[in-house]
Amino acid sequence: MARTGWTRRRFLSRSAGCGAALAWSSSTASAGWLTRLAAQEKKAPTPRDPLARLIRQAPRARYWISSTTAKTRSDCLGCHQAAELEVETPHVHKQKVVRCQLCAQGCTIEEGERGRCRARMNVGGELRSLVYGRPVSVHVDPIEKKPFYHFLPGSMAFSMATSGCPLSCKFCQNWEISQARPEDYDPRFVSPREIVRTAVKRNAPILAYTYNEPTVFTEYLTDIARLGRDQKRRSVLVSCGFMTEAPLTEMCQVLDAIKIDLKGFSQDFYRNVCGADLQPVLRSIKQVAKNGTHLELVNLVVPTLNDSPAMMTELAKWVVGEVGPNVPVHFTRFHPDYQLPHLPPTPVPTLERAREIAMKEGMHFAYVGNVPGHPGNHTYCPGCGEIVIERSGFFVAGIKVEKDRCKLCDHKIAGVWS
Repeated sequence: MARTGWTRRRFLSRSAGCGAALAWSSSTASAGWLTRLAAQEKKAPTPRDPLARLIRQAPRARYWISSTTAKTRSDCLGCHQAAELEVETPHVHKQKVVRCQLCAQGCTIEEGERGRCRARMNVGGELRSLVYGRPVSVHVDPIEKKPFYHFLPGSMAFSMATSGCPLSCKFCQNWEISQARPEDYDPRFVSPREIVRTAVKRNAPILAYTYNEPTVFTEYLTDIARLGRDQKRRSVLVSCGFMTEAPLTEMCQVLDAIKIDLKGFSQDFYRNVCGADLQPVLRSIKQVAKNGTHLELVNLVVPTLNDSPAMMTELAKWVVGEVGPNVPVHFTRFHPDYQLPHLPPTPVPTLERAREIAMKEGMHFAYVGNVPGHPGNHTYCPGCGEIVIERSGFFVAGIKVEKDRCKLCDHKIAGVWS
């Protein structure tokens, strides 16, 4: 009898829908359905399963250590406490265990298992990337949509994502891909060279790694970015900032701009709402600023969870004190989605209050985000106070910045303008 049931992959793929080449639209699956899917018992892949194919083709990842390759005490300290090594009988691993060193989750992964991002798997004692060359969402967007307001305003960005994320934010707007597994979609392999070639054909001067957490496909994005530079394409990262120092160092070498979500200035908020920690994000922000890579920050203001004046004040003080007053910060409106459909959209006065607090603390470029037509979308010169970049939605309506100077008073405007 013919099989009539739908596989998980087919359901997600059909829900997402395939548009233009390389493009997928948003899935209409419910958050509750995806939560139940993630909780299902793991099944061993058969040779014909999409996961089995992904495993066969998955390249070796970077940034990990393994019990099979550790040769020195320093290697072992990547997983074990020093006291565990001060014993007469050394520990012998019965399985080929891998410790991922890509993000701050620091997952210890047994053979055949994956880290929290779901995108990296221990295959025979090697960490493999299941998402290299597997974009599930590709679009051309205005750079302002990322949002970047001080990086080549008015430019278009060839934007791409795979599945996977090391965080589990309850308010995620792209949960259909960030919380999915690679085998839930069935994209064809797209080489870094083909990505760059397509961006050139689409006349997009910027390559943007976005939508999910691009750290999970760091090998893919750095390969694309290097090839993109050969074609005079800039690369930007839209990230949660939860990577470790070494991969961020590599990314800073090939990226031209990084936007980091500073989701709240509270460890409890990060732990309870995002399944993560605050300190690694703060460390990443300082590292990007110290490196000199163009940096912008976003704070999604979620009613009742991270919108108190006290938290906004501490966030603004930290940004101004640690990375400087010229780093643009976007206070962005929350819309009910995923696991927080019961909360209301952020009141506009709450965003205006956050912007006022930030500017009072010395921030030069504080924005109101996700409120089209609001005066807080414009860029104002810190010198004369006049509008130097006027925006209408995600588009630039007028610009009075020449090179890096205000045309009206010659005050320097921080950013990348050409």
